[in-house]
Amino acid sequence: MVGTIGVGFLFAAVAAAVAAERGTSQAESKAMRVYVGTYTRGESKGIYLCQVDLATGKLTAPTLAGETVNPSFLALHPSRPLLYAVGEMGASAKGKGGAVSAFSIDTKTGKLTLLNQQSSGGAGPCHLVVDHTGRCVLVANYGSGSVACLPIREDGGLGEATSFIQHEGSSLDPKRQSGPHAHGVYLSASNHYAFVPDLGLDKIMIYDLDAAQGQLVPHDPPSVGVAPGSGPRHFALHPNGRNAYVINELSSTVTTFVYNVESRTAQVLQTLSTLPQGFSGTNTCAEVQVHPSGKFLYGSNRGHDSIAIFAIDQDTGKLRFLAHESTQGKNPRNFALDPTGTWLLAANQDGGNIVVFRIDAEKGTLTPTGDSVKVANPVCIQFRP
Repeated sequence: MVGTIGVGFLFAAVAAAVAAERGTSQAESKAMRVYVGTYTRGESKGIYLCQVDLATGKLTAPTLAGETVNPSFLALHPSRPLLYAVGEMGASAKGKGGAVSAFSIDTKTGKLTLLNQQSSGGAGPCHLVVDHTGRCVLVANYGSGSVACLPIREDGGLGEATSFIQHEGSSLDPKRQSGPHAHGVYLSASNHYAFVPDLGLDKIMIYDLDAAQGQLVPHDPPSVGVAPGSGPRHFALHPNGRNAYVINELSSTVTTFVYNVESRTAQVLQTLSTLPQGFSGTNTCAEVQVHPSGKFLYGSNRGHDSIAIFAIDQDTGKLRFLAHESTQGKNPRNFALDPTGTWLLAANQDGGNIVVFRIDAEKGTLTPTGDSVKVANPVCIQFRP
């Protein structure tokens, strides 16, 4: 058994936040805006915007919403028309390493206006999140293996980091795990805890968050682990509050955690491959999502270029493999499920396209609608009403 944590908030609290977000006003509009983060090489210039018709899944042609360098992951403010983006660049406005940019959103057009930019505190920022109160942005720096907290000013812009934590250590893979590589930031429903999967350490680091002061402090215990050499990248919480699913980039697996109420620990329940039996090519995993119904889990394969689909046992939380669906493009870095659970949009980074799939609510399977749009180097998708 790998990894334990003696607190009940780890899964239940985060799952509650995810469920609440997905259930808010999802049927009020027939269309949603879709923001797309990219790598700005070739034809890409920054963050793109299109709309999806929630009745048909049809996407409009993307337009440039805001020009910026390598906005590879995006996060929206919970209550204000603001968008934040990491910037994987050689130097930021405030120093060496990566950056986080703040944008205001024109509520009529969806266009973005740059407010300001701050250093992410480390190299290669890859993921960020706005806390539930809208007071701060938390960012994970993959390159240098660190996490930082940036306060949000009254005008929506960002202040300099009020908290910074450098991860230390290594794990099994000498090429990919010789040092720490923080790969995501996720928050509990209470907004008191932040969870940071670190690919280089094979751990999910846990922090106490004081959003009002913009402070992160290591929790006790400070982490929960996966098998050495796995390379945890992203994770998803089940609405039942008992299970969590970590997608492991290096081992091409998904690890299921279960929370034991009596012992107050989170433990590994199972680990399954995301690949078909006999696959001999090169593959790494990227995104993982639980369907809003809690019945299915989806994970992306880069190399096999597919979405792996699993059924979730509603009693135990265990996964059962169902099918693979081609993403109809190369290197599916990210995908997103719309809040109604009807559509899955897959961003093929090297294919230069976003492909729409209809989700079968009973079977969990994916059917391509035949609709797709071209976006150069898409790496992140965010829905906004």
